[in-house]
Amino acid sequence: MNASTTVLAGLHPVREALRAGRKIEQVQIQTGPPNSRTAEILDLCRAAGVPVHRVPRQALDRLAAGAVHQGVVAITGGFAYADLDDVLAALDAPGLLVVLDGVEDPHNLGAIVRTAYAAGADAVIIPERRAAGVTPVAAKAAAGALEHLPVCRVTNVARTLDQLKEKHYWVTGLASESDAGGEAAEKLKSFREIDYRGGCIIVLGGEGAGLHRLVGEKCDWIAHIPMAGRLGSLNVSVAAGIVLYEAQRQRA
Repeated sequence: MNASTTVLAGLHPVREALRAGRKIEQVQIQTGPPNSRTAEILDLCRAAGVPVHRVPRQALDRLAAGAVHQGVVAITGGFAYADLDDVLAALDAPGLLVVLDGVEDPHNLGAIVRTAYAAGADAVIIPERRAAGVTPVAAKAAAGALEHLPVCRVTNVARTLDQLKEKHYWVTGLASESDAGGEAAEKLKSFREIDYRGGCIIVLGGEGAGLHRLVGEKCDWIAHIPMAGRLGSLNVSVAAGIVLYEAQRQRA
């Protein structure tokens, strides 16, 4: 492979990429007798004219680089990040956007993309530096959602939020009560008290560090999820799901 190619590992990511018509150079399937789990992949490859190679499991392990491949790996021309201006131009009205402020775990990135797509979000926005990008591990966790939901990369999250606020978006950051000190404490509300209708941005901070100070200052509200017991916070992908489905409920 060269630097411009990428790998999709797992039945769901490969199947959704084939269904979406993504450019795929080849699909590699573990040697052994055919089974129902790979039959659909083989049919889609035949329909799209994608070459299929049977290879030992060890070869798939190397290609997948730690991702759970379920005996199926696709080599593609590389993940195509969407242009944010193009995404906004395609919307009939300001929509629901998810911004990740420094999420570093590709499993969390993939899980958030999957949940955002299921909850009706219009795009996920990530920073170019100091954050997870779309890797085979992220693609596997997204379970095919990357083929349907645009993921945009931006140079500066705080500046992007300013630009989106000029386009009539309201910004809700997510933090625990204990992390929302100083100016953020004045914006703090339970996630259920916030209006997510209209142009809405939900900002999720990185694991451990949470929202960066400059990003928190751009938020109109800081949402927290009330916690029973002694736990201080939830995993970022779990918290994303809770807030996104509240947004979906209101927007429906």
